[in-house]
Amino acid sequence: MTGKDIVKIALNLVVVYLIGGLILAVVYAKTAPIMYRNAENAKQQALRALIPEADAITKMGDWTIHDKHAEYYVAKKGGVPIGYIIQSFGKGYSSYINTLVAVDKDFTVQKINILSHAETPGLGDEIEADSFKNQFKGKDLDHLKVLKTDTTEYIQAISGATISSRAVSEDAVKNGVSRLIKAIKEGGADSGAGKHS
Repeated sequence: MTGKDIVKIALNLVVVYLIGGLILAVVYAKTAPIMYRNAENAKQQALRALIPEADAITKMGDWTIHDKHAEYYVAKKGGVPIGYIIQSFGKGYSSYINTLVAVDKDFTVQKINILSHAETPGLGDEIEADSFKNQFKGKDLDHLKVLKTDTTEYIQAISGATISSRAVSEDAVKNGVSRLIKAIKEGGADSGAGKHS
């Protein structure tokens, strides 16, 4: 193989890579707005599922939890606040657990939803089960504590997944509600309180 052959092969590879890169750029430019719109629609559906009786759910502000961007919202019916939705993160066994939490005007939890996580299949991923999530309804800050024994007053840990249970209950939900209370008291429920770290 001569030097001329090596240059020819190298030029051919450069051309192939440039064409491939151009095709990827065009595809991304076409699909990025669609993916963004779909993500926004999915987020709105997730928010509405938490407080379905609300006429409007609007973003109040941003905050950072475990170095991850999160948001909080006010839910209104007839222009009057009826509750809030918090996005929060809990540090689990093998991932950060992205969680949405709906609370009423008194900051009592009404419902939670796990958006994403990478907890252990068959153990930690039980945080997605209704039997675990339904325990949160009606709990205030003082009752967002995980116990390994049978309980209805607090949150019962998932057998073999106490770390994941605590990540949701005491980290994501309890800390999220605490941050919301602080944001509302600092800025008022309708002020759109700014970024909190």
